[in-house]
Amino acid sequence: MSLLRTHRDFRLLWGGETVNRFGTAISGVAIPLIAISELAASTFEVGLLTAAAWAPWLAIGLPVGAWIDRRHRRPLMIGTSVVSLLLLIAVPVAAFAGLLTIQLLLVIALLTGAASVVFQTAYTAYLPALLDPADHAEGNAKLHGSAAAAQIAGLGCGGLIVQFAGATNALFFDAATFAVAACCLTAIRFRERRTTTSRRTGAIREGIHLVARDVWLRTLTIFGATSNLALMGYQAIIVVFLVRTVGLAPGTVGALVAAAASGGVLGAFVGRRLAKRFGTARALLLCELGLPTLALLIPLAQLSPALYVIGGFGVGAGVVGGNVVKSTFLQSYCPPDLLGRLTATTSFVNYGTIPLGALLGGSLATWLGLETALWITTAGVPLAGLVLLLSPIRGRRDLPTHGRADSSRAPIDRLAWS
Repeated sequence: MSLLRTHRDFRLLWGGETVNRFGTAISGVAIPLIAISELAASTFEVGLLTAAAWAPWLAIGLPVGAWIDRRHRRPLMIGTSVVSLLLLIAVPVAAFAGLLTIQLLLVIALLTGAASVVFQTAYTAYLPALLDPADHAEGNAKLHGSAAAAQIAGLGCGGLIVQFAGATNALFFDAATFAVAACCLTAIRFRERRTTTSRRTGAIREGIHLVARDVWLRTLTIFGATSNLALMGYQAIIVVFLVRTVGLAPGTVGALVAAAASGGVLGAFVGRRLAKRFGTARALLLCELGLPTLALLIPLAQLSPALYVIGGFGVGAGVVGGNVVKSTFLQSYCPPDLLGRLTATTSFVNYGTIPLGALLGGSLATWLGLETALWITTAGVPLAGLVLLLSPIRGRRDLPTHGRADSSRAPIDRLAWS
């Protein structure tokens, strides 16, 4: 029977996260449009704004993971939701007072990004504690699927809200979703056991060694970093391209981005099924190398906006389907007391390339033009999948189901584990 029917606490976590993803998608459309339409930002400044939202992963990602392994995760998620709510409300308030500048918008992006680092790291480590191991696959599929659906609805609504209420007022909607998320998290009855992880100066180093010495974790981390560099490279400039080059209205842009993102729903739906039928390793290659080749259609949007939708649909299906497979693998492979450090280390590398990708996209668009920049960055999306194809994953049907990823042991680059 579905977790949404039988597990009250998971239902609250799922509901709060889904609503929050809806609001975040709205601000994902609204903030670039605030910069473009109200602050006359350049393409590079829009890319810089995107980079600022992800830069905290580079600055605090590693210590946050070690810190969270010694803390209860739910209070941290509640606190960061409240902080994000207040920061987002500050944008329309500043605009009403005539104080909104691109510099202030950059500061808000940095601070909300820092709150997101704490929330996402705590959230990733909290879910396996909330669910039984047998329910991890279903839980991940439902969370990724609802997140993709919420993103679609949020992107579509975001363009319409911006068109009718204004870009800055749209952030009130995102702030409200953080309030809903905080309420849902507060209502969860499950209480984590007191952590037994002691404070150690080498905790960060353990997380790094954990990833560096394990062939599976190392491969997935390198792939994630390479993939995110290319993904954010084109995503940082796609709104500018659709508005200024293709000549579309904000409402139309929101609708097209939502249609493209609908591939994520398909990916969440089929990811677990592909893994059962073909094996987790083969499903990962199909999702992360096969489907993203459609990204090469995105720069052809000037010929027909439908080509952008098809390309984005393929990318979304592949990314979300792959995320379902990878999340389930990591939660079963890594011991619970190391999951925070693992999440922080992999996120430091994976998310750390996101601001670099945003800067790369903005810089290429400034130097070479939007269309050329899109060709370069979208080509990198399927090419990133070569990291998986050239790894031991290529020769496997399934990823290991039970690991002993522990930095205190000898090096564990052994393919015999399964």
